[in-house]
Amino acid sequence: MTQEATAMRPWRFVVWFGVVSLLADFVYEGARSVTGPLLASLGASAAVVGAVTGAGEAAALLLRLGSGPLADRSGRFWGWAIAGYALTVASVPPLGSTGVLWAACALVIAERVGKAVRSPAKDTLLSHAAAATGLGKGFAVHEALDQVGALLGPLTVAGMLALTGDDYGPTLAVLAVPGVAVLALLVWLRRQVPDPAAYERAVAPKSEKLHPGARLPRDFWVYASFTAATMTGFATFGVLSFHLVARGLVPTAAVPLLYAAAMAVDALAALATGWLYDRVGARVLIVLPVLSAAVPALAFTDSLAPVVLGALVWGAATGVQESTLRAVVAALVAPGRRATAYGVFAAVVGVAAFAGGALTGVLYDISIPVLIAVVAAIQAAAVLLLAVTGFRSHRVRHR
Repeated sequence: MTQEATAMRPWRFVVWFGVVSLLADFVYEGARSVTGPLLASLGASAAVVGAVTGAGEAAALLLRLGSGPLADRSGRFWGWAIAGYALTVASVPPLGSTGVLWAACALVIAERVGKAVRSPAKDTLLSHAAAATGLGKGFAVHEALDQVGALLGPLTVAGMLALTGDDYGPTLAVLAVPGVAVLALLVWLRRQVPDPAAYERAVAPKSEKLHPGARLPRDFWVYASFTAATMTGFATFGVLSFHLVARGLVPTAAVPLLYAAAMAVDALAALATGWLYDRVGARVLIVLPVLSAAVPALAFTDSLAPVVLGALVWGAATGVQESTLRAVVAALVAPGRRATAYGVFAAVVGVAAFAGGALTGVLYDISIPVLIAVVAAIQAAAVLLLAVTGFRSHRVRHR
């Protein structure tokens, strides 16, 4: 291992990088926990909430088509990561004080654009250390720490809403504090480990190093197709929270509490599936379409207990998406092309995310039973795709 990387062991790097995500999630998950009610308070319908949140997720994913290859070509992974985090933490604090629907929608999407800028570079940096710790476990521990922030943010927002009488201005303004901490910690971590790729070189010094123009492997495209299929039938929390408030099931201040509980389940699901992935391979991903199909059947009812359960199932599915799905990409693609692969993978999924957000929002306004049936059919197709593509789990085990 090079001298630059010896300042920090791989697991310690994974943990500190997880703290960066913890602080960032404190900021943007705090805001996302009330996106639905906030937009509704400015006059948005369920269809608008679904379209905006879906468009935000699509932007967070599709724009990685550009940021991924640029990160690979430039080699400036730290620079891309820091710039993306900066955009995100600058977009959230003013969100609560805009008072105009179009401006709030623009800030929601801008926050997601920041994620698009940073994510391929961030995932590549993390994958280098995770190669030394175990891909499934490394990404899972990072996601679990990430979700600590996803708990703290919504809980802080819930407390502020209760204290201020549902005033979104000061509630979201306080999120500037962890935002500043994100940038400070990133600068420090970069100085400690300027070349995280040394972690992976130490455990796999003869690993393939693809030229930035090389083609991505066939197994990667098969895997991206399955992921896109299951994401097309996945509801956004924006529509779920809209349902909670519109049907009078919970007060607005309670929505972030439910979101925080969902994030706790997210962390547990990430740890469980990450641990299983390192042992049994990608077959563990069969749980994703099953969970995704259960979400609308539970969450879009008029009884509080199944709605709460549906939100928790949504959290479990999100945990699988944010950890194990990303770990598989690192197993499929060599380091020299990995940021590009993360960008392409996210873009493919982004099309499905937009379709899922818009579809669930529109169908919610038309007929909830139809919404449940359509999502179930899409997830059944995803299971079938996984079964018939010949995607063999042993080919994506940790190398």
